[in-house]
Amino acid sequence: MPSVLVPIAQGCEELEAVTIIDLLRRGEAEVTVAGLDAEPVTASRGVRLIPDMTLDEALQREYDMVALPGGAKGAENLANDIRITDLLKQMAADGKYVAAICAGPTVLAKAGLLAGKKATSYPAMLDQLKAANAQCVEEPVVQDGRIITSRGPGTAMDFALALVEILQGRETRDKVEKALVRP
Repeated sequence: MPSVLVPIAQGCEELEAVTIIDLLRRGEAEVTVAGLDAEPVTASRGVRLIPDMTLDEALQREYDMVALPGGAKGAENLANDIRITDLLKQMAADGKYVAAICAGPTVLAKAGLLAGKKATSYPAMLDQLKAANAQCVEEPVVQDGRIITSRGPGTAMDFALALVEILQGRETRDKVEKALVRP
């Protein structure tokens, strides 16, 4: 069973976080939701999320993928945490998957992972990706090697389904998507 770490920070985008967590679990991935500290996370629209554990506890394990939700403040908090940037760099160096949506790709940019890579983000964040020498693409989901990025809340389901497919294959993705009754 593939393992995925979803770090969440104060101000994260709840629709993205919950969609990533939910669809990956439906796709039979082992998902660990980690908060930067032991406090519940108040997301960007006031929804309170309870992480499974703290980031320090989560970092005692290994993962096949790290998936970052967006939300401007949440992404800023993730980007300012050296444990997150170090983890992202190590995951990339180990050839593991790194994924981010909305403002989340700015965390990848700050970690130096987007130089020369095709990537996307929330439209207001594209300049930060360009400043990190990313090749910005305005598509719902963009994969360049083992880096996967997406645009925003409206693309969260497409993004999460793409992650399911990457980790578990097309058949599992199709099974999960069919049960969602998507048009």
